[in-house]
Amino acid sequence: MKLLKGEHIHLRALEPEDLDFLYALENDSDIWEVSGTLTPYSRKVLRDYLETSHRDIYEVKQLRLAICTDHGTPVGLIDLYDFDPKHQRAGLGIVISESGDRDRGYGSEAIRLLVGYAFEILGLHQLYASVGEHNARSQYLFEKLGFVRSGVRRQWWRTATGFEDEWFYQKIREDVS
Repeated sequence: MKLLKGEHIHLRALEPEDLDFLYALENDSDIWEVSGTLTPYSRKVLRDYLETSHRDIYEVKQLRLAICTDHGTPVGLIDLYDFDPKHQRAGLGIVISESGDRDRGYGSEAIRLLVGYAFEILGLHQLYASVGEHNARSQYLFEKLGFVRSGVRRQWWRTATGFEDEWFYQKIREDVS
């Protein structure tokens, strides 16, 4: 689908071959604080997830896509979650797995592609993202792409060093009359 293909990356549905990538990413304890994960995932659980990941966003209220380079190598994941068709909104989450793949524009391009898909194909009115107060890279990324910080949830996330505020970002579709 041309809508999910950018200049340097493309977004695609998860495949059974993504099991090792997904296993490594979901079990990376460095990202557990932002993903809300507390325990490791088994290969069986992830294999079962991959077998049902084709289900429709209207049924499961989420969509997870692999962010892949032009060579087809997955470098991250991008999600729509808490999909609410009545209010035409969804949360957006993204992770680039390896630090060497960050700051290469993959995240920006993936978000632009998913925003286009969410607004043009799904007909959403708005997307939102939650970012930790100390995550300056993600704050910069979302602000650069037109998301506006609209609120703060005080001491929302418990981290290894205490509690952290969550910054709430929104991007509202502009061409709605």
